[in-house]
Amino acid sequence: MKIFIVEDDQNIRELTAYALKSADFEVCGFEDGAGLFKALETETCDLIILDVMLPDEDGLQILEKLKSKSSTSEISVIMLTAKGSELDRVKGLDLGADDYITKPFSPLELLSRIKAVLRRTNVAKVDVLRLSFGNILLDIAKHTVFEGDNEIQLTQKEFALLQFLLENKGVVFSRDKIMDAVWGFDYAGESRTVDMHIKTLRQKLGNHDEVIKTVRGVGYKIG
Repeated sequence: MKIFIVEDDQNIRELTAYALKSADFEVCGFEDGAGLFKALETETCDLIILDVMLPDEDGLQILEKLKSKSSTSEISVIMLTAKGSELDRVKGLDLGADDYITKPFSPLELLSRIKAVLRRTNVAKVDVLRLSFGNILLDIAKHTVFEGDNEIQLTQKEFALLQFLLENKGVVFSRDKIMDAVWGFDYAGESRTVDMHIKTLRQKLGNHDEVIKTVRGVGYKIG
């Protein structure tokens, strides 16, 4: 499993990385949020250890960004900080952090917290391997989509688009938000691409094309 560490204190970052590597984790370290987000453009991880007190963006701002993007929202996060007040802990947990550990800490305590978080999130992920709405069933693990007993053949992007909308049932997304979530930041195409994929997806869903609703002047949603 891969863990990213975001910590501007080089000594703490290197000592933490050493302890995690000794426990057979793959580790990458970053001194700020910019380095983290650049790495996340091309790779992912299972857990992020995120310091609160960082240069430029603080850890809470970084956490909020992570949880706002579908591509990173499911990554587990343990907040790491010298602050121990209840208010700081509540802020981090309310924003979606999985745990909160206060400096100074022992490597054994950190490893125990990491393993506990990964156990919880791995169990939770089993429950979201299948997404459904009405008679439509999307199986993430098998990469299949069924309408009743009939399997629907989708392209990779159509599958990703349907998965994104099913994961956020009832939420209306603009074309730009969909582009960001499904195609990524660097995609150079026009937002018309989203309309074209919605059209072909509706055609393939047959009688269930009404599942994907157009919200005029805003975007698209399921449910």
